[in-house]
Amino acid sequence: MKPFKNESFTDFSIPKNRLKMENALAHVKTLFGQEYPLIIGDKKIKATETFVSYNPAQIGEQIGIFQKATPELCAQAMNSALSTFESWKNVPAPKRAQALFKMAKIMRQKKQELSAWLIYEVGKSWREADGDVCEAIDFLEYYGREIFRLSRPPKLTSIAFEKNKLHYIPLGVGAIIAPWNFPLAILVGMSSAAIVTGNTVIIKPSTEAPTIAYQFMKIAEEAGLPAGVINFVTGSGSVVGNIFIKHPKTRFISFTGSKEVGIQIHELASRVPPNQKWLKRVVLEMGGKDAIIVDREADLEAAAEGIVKSAFGFQGQKCSACSRAIIDEKIYDQLVPKIVQKTQQLKIGNPKDPTVFLGPVINEASLTKTKEYLEIGKREGKLLTGGEAQSSPGYFVKPTIFGDVSPKARLSQEEIFAPVLSLIKAKDFDNALAIANNTDYGLTGAVYTKNPKKIKKAQDIFHVGNLYINRGCTGALVGVHPFGGFKMSGTDSKAGGPDYLLLFMQAKSISEKSLKK
Repeated sequence: MKPFKNESFTDFSIPKNRLKMENALAHVKTLFGQEYPLIIGDKKIKATETFVSYNPAQIGEQIGIFQKATPELCAQAMNSALSTFESWKNVPAPKRAQALFKMAKIMRQKKQELSAWLIYEVGKSWREADGDVCEAIDFLEYYGREIFRLSRPPKLTSIAFEKNKLHYIPLGVGAIIAPWNFPLAILVGMSSAAIVTGNTVIIKPSTEAPTIAYQFMKIAEEAGLPAGVINFVTGSGSVVGNIFIKHPKTRFISFTGSKEVGIQIHELASRVPPNQKWLKRVVLEMGGKDAIIVDREADLEAAAEGIVKSAFGFQGQKCSACSRAIIDEKIYDQLVPKIVQKTQQLKIGNPKDPTVFLGPVINEASLTKTKEYLEIGKREGKLLTGGEAQSSPGYFVKPTIFGDVSPKARLSQEEIFAPVLSLIKAKDFDNALAIANNTDYGLTGAVYTKNPKKIKKAQDIFHVGNLYINRGCTGALVGVHPFGGFKMSGTDSKAGGPDYLLLFMQAKSISEKSLKK
């Protein structure tokens, strides 16, 4: 087995790659409007009610039609996962890993098609969609290798007259509640980690992005994954999600989404209903209010570039996105025009166009929320660029920057999840660090400075799970930047890192006393 290596991003400047992507977009569009079933064990099931996934860049364009699962169908999914767990937990780890490697191979072959679904269903640019697929492949390859390492018994301290060993066993059935912003990568990461460690799962994709999740189910089936290891159940989080969160047979819940929903899941999962024989394990990733600090001793051109890409990539709809730029007052007036100029050069439009950098926000509710924050921003700061939103032909928001924002303003404290950036003045580097740490979140952050002492101070004081020096605060790579945050950003799960699979296993210690004296 070759050492893990991150999947290469597609170079769309190469005509052959560009043509493949154009052909994939044309092909996927011919598949719009199909109805997709639930997948429970080896059965494909339709419910009495359905909902539609739409293209946010073209209002009214149907991507797919999906089932609203009922409590009875959720019970069937749980029974399927429970039954399959009894056999899957005994499958040797190398064989489970091979299933992941097969899925990665198929995904690599379907890279452009999967990217096309992401472009249409959630409004990703070509580059962002390709990155999502590459990350999904990386999770499969990385976790497949990690299970080999964790399958080897760790070395324990020896004592006389006893043989002692420790090994990891799976937990049971898990609920995977996936987001819409990385609807392939995060779904695949959470699911593959759970199944390679011997668990079975029920995945509930976001209602905004079920089609790409169904493509993952097709890949799992093509790879020969046994029916029932992954069960596919669609519907609202308040109905379907809560059923599995509360279910006494659910052993763990893996969730990525908003702080508010994450807190609710944590609370519901902490309750112990009758017939539940364990405390549920909860893995949460809940968002951020991420900051980039620019010191007076920084490369201002590099800082401006990093801020703009981190703030407006995928319309700011990343938990790692830069929503605050904290700038030393000594260089504020020099840096701000650079940030504004680079932002105004970004192209906004339908992301099926390869030259577009910003596509739509995900839906009408997001657009409405963003409009509210644009009005708040106009009261709390100085509008430097953007500030406009429209709902035709899709849900588009111009990349927006507000200057002279107070560190305690709503714009500086609340997660907006849209292309809105606040610029905040700091008196000096220490003041910038204090401002950076003054929110409920602690996911990502970045610092631009040439001063080694300040870099060391940031490493010690900037309280985030992922800190980047002299680069942007987005773009974590599997195996390179284990990802997860502090405070209200979640449980610091460190996805794509050496600790992650342990969240889906429990350690069993066995001691055997020697009969010989």
